Amino acid sequence: MPLQTQFQRKTIETFAVYRELVVVMVPIAIATQALAEFGVIKAVSPWLAPAMQLFGLPPELALAWLTGLLVGMWGGVVVLFTLVPTLALSSADMTVFSALLLLAHAIPVEQRIVARAGPNFWATSIIRIAGAMAFAALLHQLFAATGWLAQPMAPVWTPAAGEVGWLGFSYGLAKTLVVMLAVLLVLTWVMELLRAAGILDVLYRALAPLFRLVGLKPEALPFTTVGLLLGISYGSGLMLAEVRRQPIEPRQIFIASVFMGFAHSLIEDTLIMVALGADIASILAGRLIFAIAATAAIAFVLDRFSDAPVAASDSASRS
Repeated sequence: MPLQTQFQRKTIETFAVYRELVVVMVPIAIATQALAEFGVIKAVSPWLAPAMQLFGLPPELALAWLTGLLVGMWGGVVVLFTLVPTLALSSADMTVFSALLLLAHAIPVEQRIVARAGPNFWATSIIRIAGAMAFAALLHQLFAATGWLAQPMAPVWTPAAGEVGWLGFSYGLAKTLVVMLAVLLVLTWVMELLRAAGILDVLYRALAPLFRLVGLKPEALPFTTVGLLLGISYGSGLMLAEVRRQPIEPRQIFIASVFMGFAHSLIEDTLIMVALGADIASILAGRLIFAIAATAAIAFVLDRFSDAPVAASDSASRS
């Protein structure tokens, strides 16, 4: 097939996938914003406060994590920095909080996008949140035992609160949707060029040993690589397109979704949290090691229980 024709076909497919992502994202984003605006998140956060003891964090940070969990990473970060001046967090605290936020944020939007490709929404959401708590707890125990990163956190940059309310939300959502379309189109075109030049095959061969550790086969490499480097929305968008184009084993889709949930957007999100005061070794290397080990363990369990309901399709997500 000529390259120009392939580009046109991929562009049409990308617009179809983007439309589906928008249909998922916009209503859920509006609903979570409404929860924040009407004070529901703030009212619920005290129920989560005792759990902060598992991570050695002040109970007040329950509000920040719950906001990030439902609204998104930026929402959690902004709430955190309204509390920091009175809480005097250490570098260890910021690193542990970053672990929570990096592994589990924007769950309603991101996991619903994942569910469009097949994996059960509740199963992947629970696994992702449980993984975030386990990783953060492990880091806390390590820091408490060694005294590592006990010094006060020293961010090189702090986020501005920006425009609040529905006006700020609408602007942010519109900007996100425009950027997402641009990125998906560029990703699609670049991947076609790299595939035609044979560069993708070289990249996949280099990454294959890493993905084999978590039980992923070659057909899952393209969208998992994108999710690993750029984020769940982009990786899942490509995963959805790939699933529509050719049959992929449901187990592979599920494992890829779990791995992306633990380790996604390793470049941008990691740099942001490091700038805010987190330790890069812990949230980059540590996160990747945890993601490999946890996903491999889940893949092993699935292999032992081949009919595990956790891998079943979420029929509601496809309606």
